Amino acid sequence: MVLLPLLTFVLFVAALIDIILRQEGQVKHLPKLVWILIVILLPLIGSILWFAIGREYGTSGGRSVLSMPRVATTMPVQEFTATPRDGELSTEEQLAQIDREIEYYERQAHLERLEAEVERKRKSLES
Repeated sequence: MVLLPLLTFVLFVAALIDIILRQEGQVKHLPKLVWILIVILLPLIGSILWFAIGREYGTSGGRSVLSMPRVATTMPVQEFTATPRDGELSTEEQLAQIDREIEYYERQAHLERLEAEVERKRKSLES
């Protein structure tokens, strides 16, 4: 009687850990966040769906993420960041793009303020 809920809970926890530890490229059909929500909202069915259709098998050279040994290293953190796939921007490129957008809209707002000031001065000179 207690075995089924215990197995469901173990499957639920295993699915959540597996989803969280997988890279985005190893997740099929839906984004990781959506899979996490499915598994949380529907623990048994969501976990079964995750292991049946949601994860990519065999992409880590036959070894699972959990079985890979941890290696101590002195390499900078930047070298561990994932390289962007085609069409994706790195975090630094996204931040630079956002900075350019902010500058553009600030310049637009400044130009609008200047145009409004010129219009006010023109109206005051005409009066």
